[in-house]
Amino acid sequence: MADTIFALSSGAVPSGVAVIRVSGAGTQEIVRSLCGTIPEPRVASLLKLRNPQSGDLLDEALVLFFKGPRSFTGEDVAELHCHGGRAVVSSVLSVLGQFENSRPAEAGEFTRRAFDAGRMDLTEVEGLADLIAAETQSQRKQAIRQMGGALGRLYEDWRKRLIHMRAMIEADFDFADEEDVPGSVADQVWVEASDLHDEIADHLLKSKSGERLRSGLQVVLMGAPNAGKSSLLNAIAGRDVAIVTEEAGTTRDVIEVHLDLAGYPVTLVDTAGLRETEGIVEREGIRRAEAKGREADLILWAVEPNGVSMKEASSALAVDLEDGVPVWTVNTKQDFETLPEQDSSGIIPEISCSTKSEGGMTSLLDHLTRFAAETISIGESPLATRERHRHYLTECLSGLRTAVDADHLPGELRAEDLRGAADALGRITGRIDVEDLLDVIFRDFCIGK
Repeated sequence: MADTIFALSSGAVPSGVAVIRVSGAGTQEIVRSLCGTIPEPRVASLLKLRNPQSGDLLDEALVLFFKGPRSFTGEDVAELHCHGGRAVVSSVLSVLGQFENSRPAEAGEFTRRAFDAGRMDLTEVEGLADLIAAETQSQRKQAIRQMGGALGRLYEDWRKRLIHMRAMIEADFDFADEEDVPGSVADQVWVEASDLHDEIADHLLKSKSGERLRSGLQVVLMGAPNAGKSSLLNAIAGRDVAIVTEEAGTTRDVIEVHLDLAGYPVTLVDTAGLRETEGIVEREGIRRAEAKGREADLILWAVEPNGVSMKEASSALAVDLEDGVPVWTVNTKQDFETLPEQDSSGIIPEISCSTKSEGGMTSLLDHLTRFAAETISIGESPLATRERHRHYLTECLSGLRTAVDADHLPGELRAEDLRGAADALGRITGRIDVEDLLDVIFRDFCIGK
Protein backbone atom coordinates (compact mmCIF):
# COMPACT_ATOMS: atom_id res chain seq x y z
CA MET A 1 0.00 0.00 0.00
CA ALA A 2 1.31 3.44 -0.92
CA ASP A 3 2.22 5.83 1.87
CA THR A 4 -0.11 8.62 2.87
CA ILE A 5 1.62 11.89 2.01
CA PHE A 6 1.20 15.41 3.34
CA ALA A 7 2.66 18.85 2.63
CA LEU A 8 2.10 22.57 2.99
CA SER A 9 0.53 23.47 -0.35
CA SER A 10 -0.05 27.20 0.00
CA GLY A 11 3.47 28.60 0.02
CA ALA A 12 5.78 30.03 2.64
CA VAL A 13 4.64 31.04 6.11
CA PRO A 14 3.80 33.24 7.91
CA SER A 15 0.62 33.96 6.00
CA GLY A 16 -3.03 34.61 6.67
CA VAL A 17 -4.03 31.04 5.83
CA ALA A 18 -1.92 27.92 5.34
CA VAL A 19 -3.34 24.98 3.38
CA ILE A 20 -1.97 21.57 4.33
CA ARG A 21 -2.88 18.78 1.93
CA VAL A 22 -3.07 15.08 2.81
CA SER A 23 -3.50 12.25 0.28
CA GLY A 24 -3.55 8.47 0.53
CA ALA A 25 -5.25 5.46 2.06
CA GLY A 26 -4.71 6.75 5.61
CA THR A 27 -6.38 10.12 5.03
CA GLN A 28 -9.68 9.23 6.70
CA GLU A 29 -7.95 7.86 9.81
CA ILE A 30 -5.82 11.00 10.05
CA VAL A 31 -8.79 13.37 9.72
CA ARG A 32 -10.86 11.41 12.24
CA SER A 33 -7.98 11.36 14.74
CA LEU A 34 -7.28 15.09 14.38
CA CYS A 35 -10.87 16.35 14.17
CA GLY A 36 -12.93 13.65 15.90
CA THR A 37 -15.06 13.26 12.74
CA ILE A 38 -14.82 13.12 8.95
CA PRO A 39 -16.62 16.04 7.27
CA GLU A 40 -19.12 15.43 4.52
CA PRO A 41 -17.19 15.24 1.22
CA ARG A 42 -16.66 18.60 -0.52
CA VAL A 43 -18.23 20.59 2.32
CA ALA A 44 -16.02 23.00 4.29
CA SER A 45 -16.34 22.38 8.03
CA LEU A 46 -14.93 24.47 10.88
CA LEU A 47 -13.29 21.96 13.24
CA LYS A 48 -10.80 21.89 16.07
CA LEU A 49 -7.52 20.12 15.33
CA ARG A 50 -6.10 18.22 18.31
CA ASN A 51 -2.97 16.18 18.88
CA PRO A 52 -4.41 12.65 19.10
CA GLN A 53 -1.79 11.58 21.66
CA SER A 54 -1.87 14.51 24.11
CA GLY A 55 -5.25 16.00 23.29
CA ASP A 56 -3.68 19.47 22.97
CA LEU A 57 -5.51 21.91 20.73
CA LEU A 58 -3.38 22.66 17.67
CA ASP A 59 -5.67 25.08 15.83
CA GLU A 60 -9.21 25.68 14.62
CA ALA A 61 -9.36 25.17 10.88
CA LEU A 62 -11.60 24.76 7.87
CA VAL A 63 -11.38 21.11 6.85
CA LEU A 64 -12.34 19.72 3.43
CA PHE A 65 -12.47 16.04 2.57
CA PHE A 66 -12.51 14.64 -0.98
CA LYS A 67 -13.42 10.98 -1.34
CA GLY A 68 -11.38 9.15 -3.98
CA PRO A 69 -11.48 8.76 -6.90
CA ARG A 70 -13.23 12.17 -7.12
CA SER A 71 -10.19 14.10 -5.98
CA PHE A 72 -7.08 15.69 -7.47
CA THR A 73 -4.90 12.61 -6.89
CA GLY A 74 -7.65 10.01 -7.31
CA GLU A 75 -7.10 8.99 -3.67
CA ASP A 76 -8.80 10.15 -0.48
CA VAL A 77 -7.63 13.75 0.00
CA ALA A 78 -8.02 16.21 2.86
CA GLU A 79 -7.18 19.89 3.05
CA LEU A 80 -6.60 21.60 6.40
CA HIS A 81 -6.99 25.38 6.07
CA CYS A 82 -5.11 26.49 9.19
CA HIS A 83 -3.90 29.83 10.44
CA GLY A 84 -0.62 30.60 8.73
CA GLY A 85 1.69 31.05 11.72
CA ARG A 86 4.98 29.15 11.72
CA ALA A 87 4.29 27.45 15.05
CA VAL A 88 0.80 26.35 13.97
CA VAL A 89 1.98 24.87 10.67
CA SER A 90 5.01 23.23 12.28
CA SER A 91 2.84 21.59 14.98
CA VAL A 92 0.28 20.22 12.51
CA LEU A 93 2.96 18.85 10.16
CA SER A 94 4.75 17.25 13.11
CA VAL A 95 1.57 15.46 14.22
CA LEU A 96 0.83 14.27 10.68
CA GLY A 97 4.26 12.64 10.55
CA GLN A 98 3.44 10.54 13.62
CA PHE A 99 0.79 8.43 11.86
CA GLU A 100 1.76 5.02 10.53
CA ASN A 101 2.78 4.98 6.84
CA SER A 102 2.49 8.77 6.72
CA ARG A 103 5.34 10.92 5.44
CA PRO A 104 6.07 14.34 3.88
CA ALA A 105 5.37 14.47 0.14
CA GLU A 106 8.22 14.73 -2.32
CA ALA A 107 8.32 17.56 -4.87
CA GLY A 108 5.49 17.12 -7.36
CA GLU A 109 4.24 13.91 -5.73
CA PHE A 110 0.59 14.95 -5.53
CA THR A 111 0.59 15.65 -9.27
CA ARG A 112 2.48 12.41 -9.95
CA ARG A 113 -0.25 10.48 -8.15
CA ALA A 114 -2.87 12.32 -10.19
CA PHE A 115 -1.08 11.20 -13.36
CA ASP A 116 -0.70 7.60 -12.14
CA ALA A 117 -4.42 7.51 -11.36
CA GLY A 118 -5.26 8.73 -14.88
CA ARG A 119 -6.62 12.04 -13.61
CA MET A 120 -4.17 13.97 -15.80
CA ASP A 121 -2.02 13.21 -18.81
CA LEU A 122 1.52 14.51 -19.20
CA THR A 123 0.48 17.58 -21.18
CA GLU A 124 -1.96 18.53 -18.42
CA VAL A 125 0.76 18.04 -15.83
CA GLU A 126 3.04 20.33 -17.84
CA GLY A 127 0.21 22.83 -18.23
CA LEU A 128 -0.21 22.93 -14.45
CA ALA A 129 3.51 23.59 -14.02
CA ASP A 130 3.35 26.34 -16.65
CA LEU A 131 0.33 27.92 -14.94
CA ILE A 132 2.20 28.12 -11.65
CA ALA A 133 5.21 29.66 -13.41
CA ALA A 134 3.20 32.03 -15.64
CA GLU A 135 4.33 35.66 -15.40
CA THR A 136 2.12 37.24 -18.08
CA GLN A 137 -1.54 37.04 -19.03
CA SER A 138 -0.82 35.36 -22.37
CA GLN A 139 1.25 32.68 -20.62
CA ARG A 140 -1.58 32.15 -18.14
CA LYS A 141 -4.16 31.71 -20.89
CA GLN A 142 -2.03 29.21 -22.78
CA ALA A 143 -1.27 27.23 -19.61
CA ILE A 144 -4.97 27.05 -18.68
CA ARG A 145 -5.85 25.68 -22.12
CA GLN A 146 -3.16 23.03 -21.81
CA MET A 147 -4.02 22.17 -18.21
CA GLY A 148 -7.65 21.82 -19.27
CA GLY A 149 -6.63 18.97 -21.58
CA ALA A 150 -7.01 20.69 -24.97
CA LEU A 151 -3.52 19.69 -26.14
CA GLY A 152 -3.80 16.16 -24.80
CA ARG A 153 -7.17 15.64 -26.46
CA LEU A 154 -5.76 16.80 -29.81
CA TYR A 155 -2.83 14.37 -29.63
CA GLU A 156 -5.03 11.57 -28.36
CA ASP A 157 -7.41 12.11 -31.29
CA TRP A 158 -4.50 11.87 -33.74
CA ARG A 159 -3.22 8.74 -32.01
CA LYS A 160 -6.65 7.08 -32.21
CA ARG A 161 -6.83 7.92 -35.92
CA LEU A 162 -3.47 6.24 -36.45
CA ILE A 163 -4.57 3.19 -34.45
CA HIS A 164 -7.71 3.01 -36.57
CA MET A 165 -5.66 3.21 -39.78
CA ARG A 166 -3.45 0.38 -38.65
CA ALA A 167 -6.52 -1.61 -37.62
CA MET A 168 -7.90 -1.22 -41.12
CA ILE A 169 -4.68 -2.55 -42.62
CA GLU A 170 -4.60 -5.47 -40.17
CA ALA A 171 -8.21 -6.22 -41.00
CA ASP A 172 -7.49 -6.05 -44.73
CA PHE A 173 -4.95 -8.86 -44.74
CA ASP A 174 -6.00 -10.84 -41.64
CA PHE A 175 -9.78 -10.85 -42.02
CA ALA A 176 -10.23 -10.34 -45.75
CA ASP A 177 -12.80 -13.14 -46.03
CA GLU A 178 -15.04 -11.73 -43.28
CA GLU A 179 -18.24 -10.10 -44.50
CA ASP A 180 -18.01 -7.24 -41.97
CA VAL A 181 -14.65 -6.05 -43.36
CA PRO A 182 -14.92 -3.72 -46.38
CA GLY A 183 -12.61 -4.46 -49.29
CA SER A 184 -9.50 -2.51 -50.17
CA VAL A 185 -9.68 -0.41 -47.02
CA ALA A 186 -5.89 -0.08 -47.05
CA ASP A 187 -6.03 2.14 -50.16
CA GLN A 188 -8.03 4.76 -48.29
CA VAL A 189 -5.76 4.50 -45.25
CA TRP A 190 -2.81 6.04 -47.08
CA VAL A 191 -4.88 9.02 -48.21
CA GLU A 192 -5.93 9.57 -44.59
CA ALA A 193 -2.34 9.13 -43.41
CA SER A 194 -1.11 11.76 -45.86
CA ASP A 195 -3.81 14.19 -44.71
CA LEU A 196 -2.90 13.59 -41.06
CA HIS A 197 0.78 14.18 -41.87
CA ASP A 198 -0.05 17.61 -43.30
CA GLU A 199 -2.27 18.42 -40.31
CA ILE A 200 0.47 17.58 -37.79
CA ALA A 201 3.13 19.40 -39.83
CA ASP A 202 0.99 22.55 -39.81
CA HIS A 203 0.47 22.22 -36.05
CA LEU A 204 4.22 21.83 -35.54
CA LEU A 205 4.94 24.94 -37.58
CA LYS A 206 2.44 27.05 -35.64
CA SER A 207 3.68 25.69 -32.32
CA LYS A 208 6.87 27.72 -32.53
CA SER A 209 4.71 30.53 -31.16
CA GLY A 210 3.65 28.34 -28.25
CA GLU A 211 7.25 27.59 -27.32
CA ARG A 212 8.18 31.26 -27.54
CA LEU A 213 5.21 32.21 -25.40
CA ARG A 214 6.20 29.75 -22.69
CA SER A 215 9.92 30.62 -22.60
CA GLY A 216 9.71 34.30 -23.56
CA LEU A 217 10.90 36.20 -26.62
CA GLN A 218 14.69 36.68 -26.64
CA VAL A 219 15.67 40.26 -27.51
CA VAL A 220 19.45 40.74 -27.45
CA LEU A 221 21.20 44.12 -27.22
CA MET A 222 24.43 44.10 -29.25
CA GLY A 223 26.89 46.63 -30.59
CA ALA A 224 30.32 48.11 -30.10
CA PRO A 225 31.61 49.00 -26.61
CA ASN A 226 30.15 52.19 -25.12
CA ALA A 227 27.37 52.32 -27.71
CA GLY A 228 24.68 52.78 -25.05
CA LYS A 229 23.46 49.18 -24.70
CA SER A 230 23.38 49.16 -20.90
CA SER A 231 21.64 52.54 -20.78
CA LEU A 232 19.10 51.22 -23.26
CA LEU A 233 18.56 48.11 -21.12
CA ASN A 234 17.93 50.25 -18.03
CA ALA A 235 15.57 52.55 -19.93
CA ILE A 236 13.47 49.71 -21.33
CA ALA A 237 13.44 47.84 -17.99
CA GLY A 238 12.52 51.04 -16.14
CA ARG A 239 15.18 50.50 -13.45
CA ASP A 240 18.96 50.40 -13.01
CA VAL A 241 19.91 46.86 -13.94
CA ALA A 242 23.30 47.32 -15.58
CA ILE A 243 26.26 49.48 -14.56
CA VAL A 244 26.66 52.46 -16.89
CA THR A 245 29.99 54.31 -17.17
CA GLU A 246 31.96 56.17 -19.82
CA GLU A 247 34.56 53.41 -19.73
CA ALA A 248 34.37 51.06 -22.71
CA GLY A 249 33.95 47.37 -21.92
CA THR A 250 32.03 47.83 -18.65
CA THR A 251 29.70 44.92 -19.43
CA ARG A 252 31.71 41.69 -19.29
CA ASP A 253 28.92 39.15 -18.86
CA VAL A 254 25.37 38.57 -20.09
CA ILE A 255 22.65 40.42 -18.13
CA GLU A 256 19.04 39.25 -18.54
CA VAL A 257 15.87 41.13 -17.61
CA HIS A 258 12.39 39.59 -17.85
CA LEU A 259 9.68 41.97 -19.07
CA ASP A 260 5.93 41.89 -19.57
CA LEU A 261 5.08 43.79 -22.76
CA ALA A 262 1.29 44.00 -23.06
CA GLY A 263 0.98 40.45 -21.73
CA TYR A 264 3.80 38.99 -23.82
CA PRO A 265 6.91 37.67 -22.05
CA VAL A 266 10.18 39.19 -23.26
CA THR A 267 13.69 38.48 -22.03
CA LEU A 268 15.92 41.47 -22.71
CA VAL A 269 19.61 40.55 -22.84
CA ASP A 270 22.51 42.99 -22.48
CA THR A 271 25.83 41.73 -23.83
CA ALA A 272 29.47 42.73 -23.94
CA GLY A 273 30.54 45.20 -26.62
CA LEU A 274 32.04 43.58 -29.71
CA ARG A 275 35.61 44.53 -30.46
CA GLU A 276 39.06 43.05 -30.81
CA THR A 277 40.56 42.60 -27.35
CA GLU A 278 43.40 40.79 -25.60
CA GLY A 279 41.65 40.57 -22.23
CA ILE A 280 40.65 37.03 -21.30
CA VAL A 281 37.53 38.07 -19.35
CA GLU A 282 36.28 40.50 -22.00
CA ARG A 283 36.98 37.98 -24.76
CA GLU A 284 34.80 35.44 -22.92
CA GLY A 285 32.08 38.08 -22.61
CA ILE A 286 32.22 38.66 -26.37
CA ARG A 287 31.98 34.92 -27.01
CA ARG A 288 28.86 34.76 -24.85
CA ALA A 289 27.43 37.79 -26.64
CA GLU A 290 27.83 36.06 -30.00
CA ALA A 291 26.22 32.90 -28.60
CA LYS A 292 23.22 34.89 -27.38
CA GLY A 293 22.97 36.56 -30.77
CA ARG A 294 22.66 33.15 -32.44
CA GLU A 295 19.78 32.24 -30.09
CA ALA A 296 17.97 35.58 -30.42
CA ASP A 297 14.51 36.20 -31.81
CA LEU A 298 15.48 39.84 -32.35
CA ILE A 299 18.74 41.80 -32.15
CA LEU A 300 18.79 45.47 -31.22
CA TRP A 301 22.05 46.81 -32.65
CA ALA A 302 23.00 49.92 -30.69
CA VAL A 303 24.90 52.62 -32.60
CA GLU A 304 26.09 55.90 -31.06
CA PRO A 305 26.58 58.95 -33.34
CA ASN A 306 29.36 58.15 -35.83
CA GLY A 307 29.55 54.71 -34.24
CA VAL A 308 30.07 51.21 -35.66
CA SER A 309 27.19 49.96 -37.76
CA MET A 310 25.99 46.39 -37.99
CA LYS A 311 27.56 45.86 -41.40
CA GLU A 312 30.86 47.36 -40.31
CA ALA A 313 31.01 45.01 -37.34
CA SER A 314 29.92 41.90 -39.25
CA SER A 315 33.41 40.43 -39.05
CA ALA A 316 33.17 40.43 -35.26
CA LEU A 317 29.56 39.27 -35.08
CA ALA A 318 28.70 35.57 -35.40
CA VAL A 319 25.11 36.36 -36.46
CA ASP A 320 24.40 38.17 -39.72
CA LEU A 321 21.26 38.93 -41.68
CA GLU A 322 21.49 35.70 -43.64
CA ASP A 323 20.98 33.72 -40.42
CA GLY A 324 17.35 34.85 -40.36
CA VAL A 325 17.62 36.79 -37.09
CA PRO A 326 15.90 40.18 -37.53
CA VAL A 327 18.13 43.11 -36.61
CA TRP A 328 16.95 46.59 -35.70
CA THR A 329 19.43 49.45 -35.70
CA VAL A 330 18.90 51.66 -32.65
CA ASN A 331 20.62 55.03 -32.93
CA THR A 332 21.39 55.84 -29.31
CA LYS A 333 22.42 59.05 -27.55
CA GLN A 334 20.23 61.22 -29.77
CA ASP A 335 19.22 64.68 -28.59
CA PHE A 336 15.87 64.70 -30.37
CA GLU A 337 12.80 62.49 -30.76
CA THR A 338 12.05 60.97 -34.11
CA LEU A 339 9.52 58.44 -35.23
CA PRO A 340 10.79 54.96 -36.20
CA GLU A 341 11.47 54.52 -39.88
CA GLN A 342 12.88 51.81 -42.13
CA ASP A 343 16.19 51.95 -43.88
CA SER A 344 16.51 51.95 -47.66
CA SER A 345 16.19 48.16 -47.84
CA GLY A 346 12.75 48.27 -46.23
CA ILE A 347 13.73 45.32 -44.04
CA ILE A 348 15.52 46.53 -40.92
CA PRO A 349 13.72 49.11 -38.79
CA GLU A 350 15.98 51.99 -37.78
CA ILE A 351 15.01 53.80 -34.59
CA SER A 352 16.58 56.88 -33.00
CA CYS A 353 16.23 57.45 -29.29
CA SER A 354 17.76 59.07 -26.23
CA THR A 355 17.76 57.37 -22.84
CA LYS A 356 18.36 60.71 -21.08
CA SER A 357 15.56 62.74 -22.63
CA GLU A 358 13.45 59.61 -23.31
CA GLY A 359 13.03 60.82 -26.88
CA GLY A 360 12.04 57.93 -29.13
CA MET A 361 11.71 55.43 -26.23
CA THR A 362 7.93 55.23 -26.50
CA SER A 363 8.20 54.43 -30.20
CA LEU A 364 10.83 51.77 -29.51
CA LEU A 365 8.65 50.12 -26.86
CA ASP A 366 5.63 50.24 -29.19
CA HIS A 367 7.65 48.55 -31.92
CA LEU A 368 8.89 45.88 -29.50
CA THR A 369 5.35 45.21 -28.30
CA ARG A 370 4.08 44.91 -31.87
CA PHE A 371 6.95 42.57 -32.76
CA ALA A 372 6.17 40.37 -29.74
CA ALA A 373 2.48 40.24 -30.64
CA GLU A 374 3.24 39.26 -34.25
CA THR A 375 5.90 36.70 -33.31
CA ILE A 376 3.90 35.08 -30.53
CA SER A 377 0.58 35.28 -32.29
CA ILE A 378 -1.60 32.44 -31.03
CA GLY A 379 -5.25 31.70 -31.50
CA GLU A 380 -7.57 29.45 -29.56
CA SER A 381 -6.08 26.24 -30.96
CA PRO A 382 -3.82 24.31 -28.56
CA LEU A 383 -0.12 24.51 -29.39
CA ALA A 384 2.89 22.44 -28.46
CA THR A 385 4.83 24.28 -25.78
CA ARG A 386 7.94 22.20 -25.10
CA GLU A 387 10.90 20.75 -26.91
CA ARG A 388 9.70 17.31 -25.76
CA HIS A 389 6.48 17.80 -27.71
CA ARG A 390 8.39 18.96 -30.78
CA HIS A 391 10.71 15.93 -30.62
CA TYR A 392 7.91 13.36 -30.57
CA LEU A 393 5.79 15.22 -33.11
CA THR A 394 8.78 15.20 -35.47
CA GLU A 395 9.20 11.48 -34.80
CA CYS A 396 5.51 10.95 -35.56
CA LEU A 397 5.81 12.89 -38.84
CA SER A 398 8.83 10.82 -39.84
CA GLY A 399 6.91 7.57 -39.30
CA LEU A 400 3.89 8.86 -41.21
CA ARG A 401 5.96 10.09 -44.15
CA THR A 402 7.85 6.80 -44.36
CA ALA A 403 4.60 4.82 -44.31
CA VAL A 404 2.92 6.97 -46.96
CA ASP A 405 5.90 7.03 -49.33
CA ALA A 406 6.78 3.33 -49.06
CA ASP A 407 4.06 2.09 -51.42
CA HIS A 408 6.52 -0.48 -52.80
CA LEU A 409 6.74 -2.25 -49.43
CA PRO A 410 4.33 -4.83 -47.94
CA GLY A 411 1.45 -3.46 -45.91
CA GLU A 412 2.75 -5.12 -42.75
CA LEU A 413 5.92 -3.01 -42.82
CA ARG A 414 4.05 0.20 -43.56
CA ALA A 415 1.62 -0.58 -40.73
CA GLU A 416 4.61 -0.85 -38.41
CA ASP A 417 5.61 2.71 -39.33
CA LEU A 418 2.09 3.82 -38.39
CA ARG A 419 2.49 2.05 -35.05
CA GLY A 420 5.72 3.94 -34.41
CA ALA A 421 4.01 7.23 -35.28
CA ALA A 422 1.13 6.48 -32.90
CA ASP A 423 3.53 5.52 -30.11
CA ALA A 424 5.37 8.83 -30.54
CA LEU A 425 2.11 10.69 -29.90
CA GLY A 426 1.37 8.40 -26.95
CA ARG A 427 4.68 9.34 -25.38
CA ILE A 428 3.68 13.01 -25.36
CA THR A 429 0.58 12.35 -23.26
CA GLY A 430 2.03 9.34 -21.42
CA ARG A 431 -0.77 7.04 -22.60
CA ILE A 432 0.30 4.08 -24.70
CA ASP A 433 -1.99 1.02 -24.58
CA VAL A 434 -1.01 -1.97 -26.71
CA GLU A 435 -4.54 -3.35 -26.41
CA ASP A 436 -6.07 -0.41 -28.27
CA LEU A 437 -5.45 -2.00 -31.67
CA LEU A 438 -7.46 -5.15 -30.92
CA ASP A 439 -10.23 -3.08 -29.30
CA VAL A 440 -10.68 -1.12 -32.53
CA ILE A 441 -10.75 -4.21 -34.75
CA PHE A 442 -13.37 -6.07 -32.72
CA ARG A 443 -15.51 -3.02 -32.03
CA ASP A 444 -15.65 -1.75 -35.61
CA PHE A 445 -16.05 -5.03 -37.43
CA CYS A 446 -17.93 -7.20 -34.94
CA ILE A 447 -15.57 -10.10 -35.75
CA GLY A 448 -16.14 -13.28 -33.80
CA LYS A 449 -19.50 -12.40 -32.28
